[in-house]
Amino acid sequence: MKSLASRDYEGWRVSEGKKALFVSVLLLGILGVTIQAQEAKDGDGAKVMTLETLWNEAEVHRDIRALDQLLADKFTFVDIDGSLKNKSEFLDSIKRPPEHLSTVVNESMSAQVYDGIVVVNAVYREKGTINGKPYSRRGRFTDTWIKQSSRWLCTASQSTLIQK
Repeated sequence: MKSLASRDYEGWRVSEGKKALFVSVLLLGILGVTIQAQEAKDGDGAKVMTLETLWNEAEVHRDIRALDQLLADKFTFVDIDGSLKNKSEFLDSIKRPPEHLSTVVNESMSAQVYDGIVVVNAVYREKGTINGKPYSRRGRFTDTWIKQSSRWLCTASQSTLIQK
C-alpha cells in the first residue's frame, strides 16, 4: 500500500514535497517566460514610440531620407482632410508642404503590441506658419507599424483634427 507522502508519477517515485517544489519551479519558469515576452513587447512599443518622435523631427526638417526609412513600401496615409496618399505622394507632400512646420510634439502616446505589429495612438500638437501667418493645430493619430527584416516600418497612418 502506498503512503500519502509519496506517489508514482509515470514510473518516477516522487514525494509530495518534491512534487510541490517541481510544480512551483515549473510555474515560476512559465511566469519568467511570460514576463520576458511582455518585456520584449514593451520594448517594441518603446522603440516604435521613439520612431514616432523621430518621424516628427524628420517632418519638421523635411528629411525625406529619414522618413523614407520609417515607412513601408505599401504605406497609406489618411490626412486630416480625408485625402488618401501612398508613400511617394506622402513624401512629395513633405517636400512641398502648404505650411512651414516649426514644431510637432506627441502627447498621451500609447502603444498596443502584438506579434510583429505595434499600433500607436496619440494626440499631437503642431505649430508653424501658413502663408506667413502663424497657426496651431491639435489632432489625434493612429499609426500601424510592422516588423520587417528586423526593422519597424509604419504601414498605415491616420490623422484627425481635434476641434478647439
